[in-house]
Amino acid sequence: IIFMLKKRFAQHLLIGSGILQKLVDLAEIKSEETVVEIGPGTGNLTKKLLNTPLKKLFLIEIDPEMIEHLKNIIKDERVVFINADATKFDFSLLKEKNLKLIGNLPYNVASLIIENTVMHKNCIPCAFYMVQKEVAERLIDEKSWLSIFVKTFYEIKYLMSIPAKFFIPPPKVISAFIKLERKDFKESFNLKEYKNFLTKLFSQKRKMIKHKIDETYLKKSGISGEKRVEELELKDFLSLYFAFLKSK
Repeated sequence: IIFMLKKRFAQHLLIGSGILQKLVDLAEIKSEETVVEIGPGTGNLTKKLLNTPLKKLFLIEIDPEMIEHLKNIIKDERVVFINADATKFDFSLLKEKNLKLIGNLPYNVASLIIENTVMHKNCIPCAFYMVQKEVAERLIDEKSWLSIFVKTFYEIKYLMSIPAKFFIPPPKVISAFIKLERKDFKESFNLKEYKNFLTKLFSQKRKMIKHKIDETYLKKSGISGEKRVEELELKDFLSLYFAFLKSK
């Protein structure tokens, strides 16, 4: 199996059977649910997922050789193989309203996959991801454009830590299993525009926000222009954004 791992895909396979089962248990897969596994690799987690009463399992794998390997070892009519890049994949193509995503995300693109999950929030009420512990902590505790972007639409829960010894090859970091659970967020707006708005606010963090955003939005939102971006709360970002939208 090891010969199949490619450095450019940052593949670290999770091999501890007990840990794999724990992840599946945490995902609480119910009968008739449609599940998407991102980066199934050699199928270790896939096999455990197929022991649940799921209705359908989409496997999204970027490496065509891995796809061929999976097709040889997995014979289950519930499985659909997709050779695609999960950072850019359009989940609406799966024509399902409620997708449950699960995956051991490649470390070098985990943030991009999380961003893409939010972009398709309408069909993804729930996602369970293995990421670097540091990435998980940053998403939950720190303020970055990505953490605000995710938290606008999802609650992020830290479920468990996983030591390097459970992977082949062992990564140099501890991993974390997190859950994204969609909020009941009624407002609908252009996600790309909202992302651009946040990235602009977070550029040059030390600058006061009055140097980054029109004072009229600040006045409408009742937010002091003297503040720096890390001093703002989620509700402040939203009120600034809605003030910006209204003025357009």
